[in-house]
Amino acid sequence: MSAEVHVEPAGPGVVQLTIDNPPMNPLGVEMRETFMRALDRVEADDTLRCLIVTGKGRAFCSGDDLKAVGPQGEDLAGFGRLLDRLEGSRVPIVAAVNGWCVGGGFELACCCDIRIASTEAKFVCAGVNVGLMASTYRLPRLIGVSRAKAMLLTGLPHDAETAERYGFVTGVYAPDDLMTWAQRLAERIASRAPLSVEATKRTATRAPDLSPEDANKMLGAELRVLRKSNDHKAAVAAFRERKDPEFTRT
Repeated sequence: MSAEVHVEPAGPGVVQLTIDNPPMNPLGVEMRETFMRALDRVEADDTLRCLIVTGKGRAFCSGDDLKAVGPQGEDLAGFGRLLDRLEGSRVPIVAAVNGWCVGGGFELACCCDIRIASTEAKFVCAGVNVGLMASTYRLPRLIGVSRAKAMLLTGLPHDAETAERYGFVTGVYAPDDLMTWAQRLAERIASRAPLSVEATKRTATRAPDLSPEDANKMLGAELRVLRKSNDHKAAVAAFRERKDPEFTRT
């Protein structure tokens, strides 16, 4: 069976990307290129409002294919480019972690905006297990330094309930219910004002690195644009008329 990233609609304005590279869904060089092409293709559609990323089978993603990494680490750098590309997506991304989420796969989940998990999910910061590092920047920002170090320095598996308690995932569901909840969440996001959603993602992502003064400048610039948008005008009119607004991303 050939490895693939399946692209399929999952609701109005929602697309699901499923990593299918059994048995553990690694993202080697060819799979990363496939993933990048899938991202480019779906983001070219202006009607896209939210992405869901998940894995097929018993794993979400096991990260880079270490068997294929060259002695100079070129492939690891390539994996970093994929992470940056995913994190920089204009639309929110929901990670539906269905199973093993390991090493670079854990970092992949870190790059998503919201994470939910199956009760069968396992989370492993595997850098110290293979003589490398991963997630040392993103994870402390998500769950705090102390809890992040407990995961990063031990390389131990952590179950979904622990990941939820740490705040890494925001919901834990039975395996058969995971995608239903992911789609509900994505459809809710997709139903909101698109320019507002995208601006909210940009500002929330940058917020931890900014001073209050710089944050106010950034927010002010974004709000000036949003106030002039047709979507904002449509929302105000719909509120007055007590009906649901129709957003056009303009």
